[in-house]
Amino acid sequence: MLCRIGGDCDSDSFSPLPPPGPILSLQIATEGRGTLPLCRPGFSEDVYVAVVPESAEKGQPLFNVKFVNCGRGGLVRFECSNPFDFRIEADGVVYALRPLTLSTLPTVPLVIVARDETNQQQWQTQVRLTPPVAPPARSQGLQEIWFPSRQTDSSSIGQLKRMKRDWVIPPINVPENSRGEFPQDLVRIRSDNDKNRSLRYSVTGPGADQPPTGIFIIHPISGELSVMKPLDREHISNFHLRAHAVDLNGNQVESPIDIVINVIDMNDNRPEFIHQIWNGSVPEGSKPGTFVMTVTSVDKDDPKTANGMLRYKIGSQNPESPTSNMFTINNKTGDIITVAAGLDREKVPQYTLIIQATDMEGNPMYGLSNTATAVIRVTDINDNPPEFTAEMFFGEVPENRVNVIVANLTVTDKDQPNTLAWKAVYKITGGDPTGRFSVPTDPTTNEGLVTVVKPIDYEISRTYMLTVVAVNEVSLARGIHSPRQSTATVSIRVIDVNESPYFDPNPKLIKLEEGMLAESTLTTFTAQDPDRFMQQSIRYTRLSDPANWLRIDANTGRITTIAVLDRESPYVKDNMYSATFLASDNGAPPASGTGTLQISLLDINDNAPHVYPQETEMCKKPEPNGINITALDGDLNPNAGPFAFELANRPSDVRRNWTITRLSGDYAQLNLKIGFLESGIYEIPIIITDSGNLPMSNTSYLRVKVCQCDHNGDCTDQQHIIAAGLGTGAIIAILLCIIILLILVLLFVVWMKRRDKERQAKQLLIDPEDDVRDNILKYDEEGGGEEDQDYDLSQLQQPDTIEPDTIKPVGIRRMDERPLHPEPQYPIRSAAPHPGDIGDFINEGLKAADNDPTAPPYDSLLVFDYEGSGSTAGSLSSLNSSSSGGDQDYDYLNDWGPRFRKLADMYGGSDD
Repeated sequence: MLCRIGGDCDSDSFSPLPPPGPILSLQIATEGRGTLPLCRPGFSEDVYVAVVPESAEKGQPLFNVKFVNCGRGGLVRFECSNPFDFRIEADGVVYALRPLTLSTLPTVPLVIVARDETNQQQWQTQVRLTPPVAPPARSQGLQEIWFPSRQTDSSSIGQLKRMKRDWVIPPINVPENSRGEFPQDLVRIRSDNDKNRSLRYSVTGPGADQPPTGIFIIHPISGELSVMKPLDREHISNFHLRAHAVDLNGNQVESPIDIVINVIDMNDNRPEFIHQIWNGSVPEGSKPGTFVMTVTSVDKDDPKTANGMLRYKIGSQNPESPTSNMFTINNKTGDIITVAAGLDREKVPQYTLIIQATDMEGNPMYGLSNTATAVIRVTDINDNPPEFTAEMFFGEVPENRVNVIVANLTVTDKDQPNTLAWKAVYKITGGDPTGRFSVPTDPTTNEGLVTVVKPIDYEISRTYMLTVVAVNEVSLARGIHSPRQSTATVSIRVIDVNESPYFDPNPKLIKLEEGMLAESTLTTFTAQDPDRFMQQSIRYTRLSDPANWLRIDANTGRITTIAVLDRESPYVKDNMYSATFLASDNGAPPASGTGTLQISLLDINDNAPHVYPQETEMCKKPEPNGINITALDGDLNPNAGPFAFELANRPSDVRRNWTITRLSGDYAQLNLKIGFLESGIYEIPIIITDSGNLPMSNTSYLRVKVCQCDHNGDCTDQQHIIAAGLGTGAIIAILLCIIILLILVLLFVVWMKRRDKERQAKQLLIDPEDDVRDNILKYDEEGGGEEDQDYDLSQLQQPDTIEPDTIKPVGIRRMDERPLHPEPQYPIRSAAPHPGDIGDFINEGLKAADNDPTAPPYDSLLVFDYEGSGSTAGSLSSLNSSSSGGDQDYDYLNDWGPRFRKLADMYGGSDD
């Protein structure tokens, strides 16, 4: 059978079925309609107990079960574990499928399953079938509770109407922890209607059908309400039940009545302290009656009865000093207070009390007790002032030293260390009127550190006697007085040291006119020595003199000039020149001091004015044709402006082409008389005169660059660029380019020379058999063509160009090489000879060769200057040449010397 959740098969209250025969319906007790908070879908009970009649016909309804859907959607199908005997409908009513008797009833519980067709979720419950129970014999003396009577009127015949109750049902008292037999009868529920027909009684509420279930039950026929197990008041102190009466058809015949069951308290719980150890404190020296702390315990029994009424007392005190009863406790509130004087932290810093709590109002015979520990710490107060360990302390300090410790003052204090009552504060009460000492406290040792905070002068005072008082950071407790040991005397000896001389005044200012000549005396700048008790002398030296203008006498301090003082010097700032001098004494060790001399230089007219700007531009056809100029003067007013401007008389074209007009005291305008000027640079001499007492004049040249201009007045022609000249940056760039070019040329020349040397070395190493002799000489090579000779050609070059790597190793020589002897001084041809001196050079070389004893008698010409290598001319040394040279005239060789004369005979003679 299917039913939709939320449909007719579900209701929040049980609706009894009107069966044709007497059946007992399951009563589901819920208050009102609607979804309960935290609703969980399922059967209202996990186990139902159903009383079935002794015999049931086929199709007779027997009982019904309740399913709570909590507003879920979807379909729920009910199934029964015994489908042969029972059938369950969608509304939860179970019917008999065949005639049933008590003997045929199943002995096992009937299982009802509800399955959600949407998500296949399922729930189940059990139904225990029991036969009807005969009403037991009524207990004698059991209290009865009757349902109140109801009245009807003519307008409501046949309908039940709840009326106001005529009386209030008193609560039922049940003692907790009862040891009697269970179930234990409490009360009988009765209705007037049970005289006419059979009724069934039931109770609902927490303890019956609601958690905790199974505590109370009611006999459905006799109405006797019983408790099933001992109760615990500390768990649940009372129960609120509701009694119901219905007929055999499940119809309500009485309005439900409320039954209150109170659990009577028994003394079954000991007092329990909130904390097992209680910590408190009390200042030392407290008067009797001073509050210390409060201890608290709780009892789970009823506080309105003696079972929960507690009383406190002190069991013991440790230590028992100065008395055994230093504290007392309020037996009801647990407040601990002092009852005796004499609390002294320095003697007893802590007390331990054992506190006992007893219920039954402290009855030691019937009450239950428990104990806790109270730890009372005696806190410190400032009842012990600091005391110096000595009456006199000593120290010494060099003069002029500050922030140095000269003495350590030690004190004792019996109060608790590192507290305000223990920390000492030191005050100087005498012997230091100028405040040169202070006494801070060492935070670790509590000592007083006598410290110098202002320089001390030995020449003023040699010793100090200080009176120091020590107190605590907090005031002493009332009634405590400072002893004599809280005051001490400190004797401090001052040590004399060599002090530096000092200039007074420093800096020293003097005013002078500039232009003072050398060897002029300016002033005397002397220093004083503060060491009055030392016989010392002072010498002076110049320490800083930027312009090197001054000199100071080493003994007297007299300052003279060694150069002219110039206010316009770059070393003068704001008309002020500063020099620093050093004064040194001859003490051990020597000391020195510096002083500054400031010279305020007054201006004189010693600088001639000059035109500004010095260069300007103008168009060929200027519009307008005026140039505004001014004058610059290194002097100050009144030795500067106003200025007088005038054109020089020479050259004559200046006044012919230009005119100058004074605009103000410092400005003038230069105008062009003619309407056109050629492009170029014009230097115009202008005479400018200042306004000094003795005026100074100067002729300045204004450089005017004239160029072709466009309509905006800007120069456009190349001549303007030429006239303007090159700037400094452009000149530097050009010079750098030239230098780089020269370096490249030099590197190229060096590379060419090295290449020629390498080529020469290669040619000198050619195999003689591969050498081609008698070749034709090229006209642009006048030497070095005879490659068959293994001469060192580098000797024919300039000596300053011979490199060491071209020298041949010792011992390696050719057979035809000349012997090693001191060589004659051959003439050196200049690097760039004049074309006309070549003949002289050759003649001098011939003379040197004729007189050279080491010259080889070989048939070769001397090469006087190496001008190339690799000659393509044929060799001249081949005597067996196939080509005949007899037809040539070699007589001119006779004039060249003995060697060339022999050569002429060899080549110019006959074949013999």
